[in-house]
Amino acid sequence: MTQAQKLQMVQGAVTTNSTIVPPLPRGGEGWIQGIPALSIPDLYFADGSVGVGNQVGPATALPSSIASAAGWDTTAAYSYGQVMGTELSDYGINVNLGGNINLIGREPRDGRTFETKGEDPILAGKIAAAHLKAIQAAHVIADIKHFAFNDQETGRTTANAIIDERGGRESDLLAFEIGVADANVQSVMCSYNLTNGTYSCENPHLINQVLKGDWAFPGFVMSDWWATPSTAAAANAGLDQEQPNEQYFSLLGAAIQNGQVPQSRLDNMVHRILRAMFEVGLFDYSPTIQPIPAAADAAIAQQVEENGAVLLKNANAALPLGASVKSIAVIGSHADIGVLSGGGSAQVTPVGGEFTEGKPCPPCFATVVWDLSSPMKAIQAMVPGATVQFDDGTASASAASLAASSQVAIVFVSQWESEDIDVPSLNLTDLIHATPIDQDTLVSAVAAANPNTIVVIESGGAIVMPWLDQVKAVLEAWYPGQSGGPAIADLLFGKTNPSGKLPITFPASVDQLPRPTIPQPPDNVTPFPVNYFEGFNVGYKWYDANQLTPLFPFGYGLSYTTFSFRDAALVNNLSTASNPNFQVSFTLSNTGTVAGAEVGQVYLGLPASAGEPPRRLVGWQKVTLQPGTSQTISIKVDENDSSHPLSIWDPTSGAWAVAPGQYTVYLGNSSSAASLTTVGTFTVGS
Repeated sequence: MTQAQKLQMVQGAVTTNSTIVPPLPRGGEGWIQGIPALSIPDLYFADGSVGVGNQVGPATALPSSIASAAGWDTTAAYSYGQVMGTELSDYGINVNLGGNINLIGREPRDGRTFETKGEDPILAGKIAAAHLKAIQAAHVIADIKHFAFNDQETGRTTANAIIDERGGRESDLLAFEIGVADANVQSVMCSYNLTNGTYSCENPHLINQVLKGDWAFPGFVMSDWWATPSTAAAANAGLDQEQPNEQYFSLLGAAIQNGQVPQSRLDNMVHRILRAMFEVGLFDYSPTIQPIPAAADAAIAQQVEENGAVLLKNANAALPLGASVKSIAVIGSHADIGVLSGGGSAQVTPVGGEFTEGKPCPPCFATVVWDLSSPMKAIQAMVPGATVQFDDGTASASAASLAASSQVAIVFVSQWESEDIDVPSLNLTDLIHATPIDQDTLVSAVAAANPNTIVVIESGGAIVMPWLDQVKAVLEAWYPGQSGGPAIADLLFGKTNPSGKLPITFPASVDQLPRPTIPQPPDNVTPFPVNYFEGFNVGYKWYDANQLTPLFPFGYGLSYTTFSFRDAALVNNLSTASNPNFQVSFTLSNTGTVAGAEVGQVYLGLPASAGEPPRRLVGWQKVTLQPGTSQTISIKVDENDSSHPLSIWDPTSGAWAVAPGQYTVYLGNSSSAASLTTVGTFTVGS
C-alpha cells in the first residue's frame, strides 16, 4: 500500500468538522472509501443498538437493549443480534455502531440506559457478546462501546471519570472484557469523556495496556464521532481510526514525517482494520442489497419483548385479565396509536411507521418517536365484545372519570430517554410536552377512581413509583419495539406468561444513589470530576454493601405461576489452582397452574478479606416448565471463564487472583437476600 492509501483507511470520509452532511453512501453515519486497485471494499457505518439506525431505511425496531438483557437468555439475545446483522447486511452496511455496554447502574438517570445491558458486568457482558457474535455472523463488523466509563450524558465530552484500577477492572472494564473475549468483536469505540484525567481516545492505559495488551484485542479502535482529541497523542495511545472525518488524522502523515508518530504505528493501525475486515468476511462475502425479512424479524421483536417484560406487582392475581372483562379504560402515552422508543443515534425508522412529536427539551437533538403498534387495538382484539375506551391522560379528572365507569383501568406511563441528555429525576418526568403531564398524579387519580388499576411502564430504565401501593399490578414493558402493542396485550391477558427479570435495580429514591445529584459541568470545555468512589460496588452491590432496600432488587420479576427450588447441592473442584470451579445443582418445579419460565440465579460471597460486596452474580439459567413438572438443573461456575467469577483484581500484580478463604454459594431468583438460600461453602487455600 502507498502511504496515501494507508492514511485513507484511518480517517472518516466526512468532510465537515461540525455535522454529518447527508446523504452519506447507503444512508449511514460514517464512511471509509475503499481502494478498488487493491480490492479493498468501502466501509459503510451505521448505528444500531436496537435496530438499523440513521438514514439507512425502514428497519425492525427491536425492543430496547435493556429489554433483551431483562430476558436473561443468551440464546434469545443472539436472535436479537441476528435481526440487526441480517438487516444491516441487507442494506449493504458492513460496520455496526451498536454494542453499548456502559454500566448505567452507576447513573440510572443516564439518557442512554435503554441502549445498555444492565448494571452487572457479567450479565451485561454475556448479553452484549451474544448480540455482537450474531451481528458478525452476518459478515458485519460489530462494535462495542463506549470505552470507557461513559456512564452519564450530562457533560459527556468533558466529564472526567475518576476511578481506581481495581474498581474499574471489576465493573465497567469487566463487561468490556467479557464482550471482547466471548464475541471476538472486531471494533471498539472509545468514548468522549476523560478517564482519570486523560481523554479516553488518547488514553494509553485504557487502549494500549488494558485493551490491546492485557486482553490481546486484535481489532481496531475507532473514535466516537468527533471524539478524537489530538493527532500524535491519540495515535500513539492506540486510536486506530478517527470518525467521522479527518480533523486530526489528516495531520498524521506530517506527524510521521517529523517523528512524532512511528511509521510502524500507522502500519499497525491499517493492519488492525484490514484484519477485522478479513475476520468477518468482508473480502469473501459481498453483501446482496435486498429487502429485509420484515415479517420474520417483527415476530422476533415480539418474542424479545414478551421474554423481557417484567411483572413487578400483581396483587390478588389482578393479572392476567380474563375474556369475561366487559369494559376497559386505556389511559395515557398515546396507547391508542403506538409505543415509545428511545432517542438519539440509536433511533430506528420502524417498518410499521411512526408518530413523532417534534424536538423537545433543547438542547436535545433527538425527535420523540412512537412506533405505530397500538396496545389499545391489541387489547380490543383480545376481548372483541368488551367496551375499550381511550383517554389521553392529559387531564387527570377526565381520565379518572373514564376509569370510574370501567371495570378495569390500564394506565400507560412513559419516560422518554435520549442520547445527549439525562433525565432530571427518577420520577416520571415529561420531557416531551410544552405543558408537562404529571403522570404520577394521573396514576393516583385513576387508582382512586378504580380499584382495578393496572400500570404499564414504557421506560428506558428505573423509575420510582409513589403510587405503587395504590394500584393492583405493574408491568415494566421498557421500550417495547414495533411489535410492542400485541406483545403487551399478550402479557396482560396471559397468552404469554411474563418471565423477565430486572437487569437493573429500581431505587426507592434518588437518595439511595451514590450521587443523588448528577455532577454538572461548569461549561462546555472545562473537564469536571465525576468521582466513581463506589468502584466495583455498582447497582445491587452498592445496595447490599450499604444495607439499602431498593424498590425492586436486581434479578426480580414475577410470574403468573409459582416455582420452587429444592435439593440444592454444591459440587466443587478446587484441586488445581489453574482451574477452580464449582457447580450448583437443584430441582426447579413449576408448582402453579400455567406454563412459565424461571431464572435460577447463583451468587457468590467471597472471603471477608477480599473486601468485596456481600454477593456477586456468577451464573444463571432460564428454564421453561409446564405446570406440575420439574427439571434438575446444573449451573457451572468456572474461573477460567472470561468473567473471572471467583477472582478479584490485584493491582499489585496487575492480574486476577483467587483470594484465599471461605466462599459462600447462594441460589435464588433475585439478588435480594430474602430470596436467596445458602447452598454451601468451600475454602480456597489454607
